Amino acid sequence: MQVSDLKKAFTQKFGEKDIQLFFAPGRINLIGEHTDYNGGNVFPCAITKGTYALASGRSDRKVRLYSENMPESGVVEVSLDCLDYREEDGWVNYPKGMIYKLIEAGWDIPAGMDVLYYGNIPNGAGLSSSASMELVTGVMLEYLCDLRIDRVDLVKTGQKVENEYIGVNSGIMDQFAIGMGRSDHGILLDCHRLQYEYAPLHLHHYTLMIMNTNKERTLAGSKYNDRRSECEAALEDLKAGTGIEALGALGPEEFEKWKARIRNETAVRRARHAVYENDRTKKSLQRLKDGDLQGFGALMNASHVSLRDDYEVTGEELDTLVEAAWEQEGVLGARMTGAGFGGCAIALVETEKTEAFRRHVAAQYEAVIGYAPSIYEAKAGDGAKPITGEVVIE
Repeated sequence: MQVSDLKKAFTQKFGEKDIQLFFAPGRINLIGEHTDYNGGNVFPCAITKGTYALASGRSDRKVRLYSENMPESGVVEVSLDCLDYREEDGWVNYPKGMIYKLIEAGWDIPAGMDVLYYGNIPNGAGLSSSASMELVTGVMLEYLCDLRIDRVDLVKTGQKVENEYIGVNSGIMDQFAIGMGRSDHGILLDCHRLQYEYAPLHLHHYTLMIMNTNKERTLAGSKYNDRRSECEAALEDLKAGTGIEALGALGPEEFEKWKARIRNETAVRRARHAVYENDRTKKSLQRLKDGDLQGFGALMNASHVSLRDDYEVTGEELDTLVEAAWEQEGVLGARMTGAGFGGCAIALVETEKTEAFRRHVAAQYEAVIGYAPSIYEAKAGDGAKPITGEVVIE
C-alpha cells in the first residue's frame, strides 16, 4: 500500500479535499512482562509499523470514518453531538472515544472531519493496534483543531478511552510507548509514577525480528486475571511485618530473604517472576547504555524462561518459536512479548543471518504446530506525529 493509493481511496470516499497525513506506531515490549500491575517497570519501544490517518476538516458537525482494513463497515457517520459508546460501532469506537474524551476534558473541537484509516499492524498480534488508532486520532485532532495538548496528557487520554469508554482495564504502557516513542530508542517506564528514561537501541549488525504465532489469544483474559490475583495473594503474605507495598519494590535479594512468608508455592513462583523480571528491566537499561547486546540478549532469554516456568503464560506456540530461535546461529536472545498464550515473540538476530533465521524458525514451527508463523523485521521508530513530505509505507 502506497500513500498515493490511500489518497486515491480517500478521494473516492470523500471527494476532492485538502488531505493531511498522520501516523501512530504499534509497540513491542522489549522486556518487563507482567510487571506493570506489580508496581514494576516495563521496557517498550515504538515500531515503524502502525496506523495511518488521512484527514480533512469539515465545516459542519459530521464525523465520517472509513477503514481500509475494515471495508465491509463502509463509511461510518457520527455527529460531534452524539459520541456515546455503541457496541455495534466496532472499531469506530476507538477514534470516536478519543474525540469524546478530549471534548470531555475541555478541548474545543468545533467541527467534524472526514478520516480514512489504514493500519499495517497484524491483527491479534498483541502489538497494540487499538492504542495506535487512539493516538493517531489524537494527533490528527491536535492538528485539525489547532490544539496544544501536552503529550503525556494525550497519552493519558488514550488510556481513559480504553478504561472508561471501551471498558478494558489496561495499563498505560501501550499509549505511552506509542505517544512518546523515539527512533532507535526503547523506554524504561515506571507505569505508576510515569517516570521514564530513553535507552539507546543501537543494534549495529543485529536486527530485531517479530515472530507472530498467528494464534488467537483466547486464554489471555482469564489467565491474566488469575495471575494478578496470585501476585496479590503473594503480596498480602509479604506485607505482614515487612511494610512492602508492591512486588516491584523488592530486589531479588530481599525477595529471597522474605519469600518463605508466602504460604502458597504457586504464588511464590508468580512473585519470583515479577521481582526478577523487574530487575531485568533495570539491568537491560544499563546493558543497552553500555552497548552490550550480548548481555541484553541473555536477559531476554532469562525473561522467557521465567515467563514459561514461573509465570506459566507462554504456551506451546510461543515456546516453539522461541526455542527454535535459540537454536539458530546468530541469535543473541529471544522471548515472548505481550500478555502471552499466543501473540508474538521477538528475537535479536545477526542481520546477515535474518533470512536463514526466518526460514528455519518458520519450518520448525510449522512442523510442530501445523501452520506457519509470520516473521518480519522490526525497527524502533518515532511516536505519533503528523507526516509531511514523502513517506514509504512498509
